[in-house]
Amino acid sequence: MKLYCLSGHPTLPCNVLKFKSTTIMLDCGLDTTSVLNFLPLPLVHRISPRLSKLPGWVSKDGSLNLEKELKECAGRVFVDSQPEFCLPERELLDLSTIDVILISNYHCMMALPYITEHTGFTGTVYATEPTLQIGRLLMEELVNFMERVPKAQSATCWKNKEIQRMLPGPLKDAVDVWTWKRCYSMQEVNSALSKVQLVGYSQKVELFGAVQVSPLSSGYSLGSSNWVIQSHHEKVSYVSGSSLLTTHPQPMDQSSLKNSDVLILTGLTQMPTANPDGMLGEFCSNLAMTIRAGGNVLVPCYSSGVIYDLLECLYQFIDSANLGTTPFYFISPVANSSLEFSQIFAEWLCHNKQTKVYLPEPPFPHAELIQTNKLKHYPSIHGDFSSEFRQPCVVFTGHPSLRFGDVVHFMELWGKSSLNTVIFTEPDFSYLDALAPYQPLAMKCVYCPIDTRLNFHQVSKLLKEVQPLHVVCPEQYTQPPLTQSHRSDLMLELQPPPMPYRRCSVLNLPFRRRYERVYILPELANSLVPSEVKPGVSVATVSAVLQSKDNKHTLQSVPKAPPVAPSKKRKRVMEEPPVTMAPKPLLSGAVPLEAFLATLQKHGITEVKVEETADGHILHLQAEDTLIQLEEDGTHIVCDNNEPLRATLRDLVLRFLQKL
Repeated sequence: MKLYCLSGHPTLPCNVLKFKSTTIMLDCGLDTTSVLNFLPLPLVHRISPRLSKLPGWVSKDGSLNLEKELKECAGRVFVDSQPEFCLPERELLDLSTIDVILISNYHCMMALPYITEHTGFTGTVYATEPTLQIGRLLMEELVNFMERVPKAQSATCWKNKEIQRMLPGPLKDAVDVWTWKRCYSMQEVNSALSKVQLVGYSQKVELFGAVQVSPLSSGYSLGSSNWVIQSHHEKVSYVSGSSLLTTHPQPMDQSSLKNSDVLILTGLTQMPTANPDGMLGEFCSNLAMTIRAGGNVLVPCYSSGVIYDLLECLYQFIDSANLGTTPFYFISPVANSSLEFSQIFAEWLCHNKQTKVYLPEPPFPHAELIQTNKLKHYPSIHGDFSSEFRQPCVVFTGHPSLRFGDVVHFMELWGKSSLNTVIFTEPDFSYLDALAPYQPLAMKCVYCPIDTRLNFHQVSKLLKEVQPLHVVCPEQYTQPPLTQSHRSDLMLELQPPPMPYRRCSVLNLPFRRRYERVYILPELANSLVPSEVKPGVSVATVSAVLQSKDNKHTLQSVPKAPPVAPSKKRKRVMEEPPVTMAPKPLLSGAVPLEAFLATLQKHGITEVKVEETADGHILHLQAEDTLIQLEEDGTHIVCDNNEPLRATLRDLVLRFLQKL
């Protein structure tokens, strides 16, 4: 069993498992942190002329001039081109050989069009319905952000290895820049998602008769799953993006992960020291403080996920903080769909929210915020929003990287006033790197990362309960963070130690297949004659034909040779059907030493020297110059040129053994 690791990002995994003649891709996350190296895409150039007037970069000695590709801002250098993404590794193995792709949550499927449309992939993708639908929204939003602000030029010179080495950091340290790609198109998205087959929690899907795969609730987001991949005798669990906190999704199914031979662990929290409840409290208090002071609040966020919890928290907070008249705006090309989808996937929600559906009430309170006009949603800043917009207000919009989307407009619009605040809630991006192209910045910045995924304490407790034989995880989890090297509690400490992986590594999993299930046809089973070898254990010999088809193995009766039809013509050589020889009987039991010596004595063999060995005994018949080796799994008679004696000794040994 092999594991190919195609992504170095621990929370955006992409691994390929080869298990029992099947090739299974586990997630295909898209590493979007690469976009932090690019300049933001402004929606309205009139509002943000600053970005177009940034000076080009020239090396200090003047030997390198990349003014058209690179721009300098507040001591940092950025690529002036359409943002590009770091794809999963595509050279480590032939991706056209992948049979299935298992998706754990909608954040971990963003690279799907790159895999299904450009590698010769002909397999099937399995995901839950919320994962598919919300994943579609996130992809659609990403495509929309890119296509509405197209950039004609494409920067490639800076990617030259010799040139990249001379660039200032962090561009100098960016890895695999030649593999970075621009965003896919909506046509590619639709084609990729047409290959998705929907599954429900605990539904068993058989792959080519070799293995069964089954999704389990992971408790992280709507429809998020862990996967169990098992054959008749082996079990692999894939844990990705799981949460034990009580939020809106169905709670995590832990019991089904027990008795795993191998557990592949990815997608732990990116903020192990930040308590989500504490961060929510900080978010609300900073928001209220800014509004009371007459400022605006900008929340860069994804269009699904944490935003549902933020709106629910604000619903309870608005009246107590006297924010009843403050408008809340949610701006995204898919804002309406996202808010509606969250209300219709009732069976994927926690029990508390499911019961509301039968009252009937909307599971999420943002429905009431919309009805009372406290929350308004718009596809973009153009159109209705521009006429209805009033300040001070709170705006939720994307993208959290601050490189594209409507958030760029608000950063330029509000960045010059210290009354305004930008509150970062998504943990995927370093907020300092996200803000770099907007410096110098007057607006206040608050970092409240809300990550509900498992932390190291929770995952250690989980692993003690489910007790897998082996754990495989990203190497980042086997050592403390670089900035907190003394914190041994921020890493996985297990016995035996986990097997770490990094991008482009290939692991041979410590997993030997020892058994295979074989079926026997009823008529063949009926012909068997079992012999009891010890109490409760019977054995029978069988002569059969083994048929293997679709990874299922069946013992069938040996076909009888067809009778030869009489022929008028005489043949010189008669072709005879192959003769099936009766199998030799198998022997069972052990030869007891004292009883065997007594039997030899009765037959006139008295001079016997007994020598004890590690495996049994050696009997030296001195007068006959013969050796008998009595071992646990066999008996050997060494007798030169005395066939009658050898036959006699063999018969004496057989007296103590049982024929099967």
